[in-house]
Amino acid sequence: MPLTPLVPRLIAIAILAVLFVGMTAALAAGTFTGLDEQVAQAMHSLWQAPLHPLFQGIAELGGIELTSVVMVGLTIYLLRSGFGSDAWVVLAFLAAQALEVLYKHFLHHPAPPHPLSQGDGPSFSFLVAGSGAGNSFPSGHMLRAVIVFGLLAFVVRRLATSGLVRAIALAGAIVIVSLVAFDRVYLDVHWESDVIGGLLLGAIWLLAGTVWLDRPRSPRR
Repeated sequence: MPLTPLVPRLIAIAILAVLFVGMTAALAAGTFTGLDEQVAQAMHSLWQAPLHPLFQGIAELGGIELTSVVMVGLTIYLLRSGFGSDAWVVLAFLAAQALEVLYKHFLHHPAPPHPLSQGDGPSFSFLVAGSGAGNSFPSGHMLRAVIVFGLLAFVVRRLATSGLVRAIALAGAIVIVSLVAFDRVYLDVHWESDVIGGLLLGAIWLLAGTVWLDRPRSPRR
């Protein structure tokens, strides 16, 4: 693929990066505090105990365990299918994870208080919960869901011969990302600003991954 068709994606990455940085500055200035609290209170009032296990299960869709397994599986598939250099797209996932850790370490933005938040889905990440000093921006679940299931859908749509399979892949990714987004605020484990931040940062790295997968190739001899 020539470089020209990739220009809109590169422009989109730049725009999303500006939005993410701007949101970070607004967050640090307390701009989102009032809206965060209103949304959290509204979600807290909607919470139903019988539905809690269901939403804990939904949380696993963006958990570090499942998304890592899916990303490793996608990487292995690309390697074994003769797309060796394409497998480096895994770096988008790793770089995004590194940025999440840095943000949660340096940006003071505590998670919703315990009286509001419900129990999240089980995760090995609880073992290192203190590393981010309780900061919650951006949502790691949101970030991972966008990148991993977005890339999976992109690869399926590129390689599948069936239009139905391509449509299912895209719809499935959209449904999963939407469920994880709602799950984060429904369980009150993240502010809505955390979810938006995770969506923006995830979209940046998802687009970067697709640019790599669609990069110009040297003609084979």
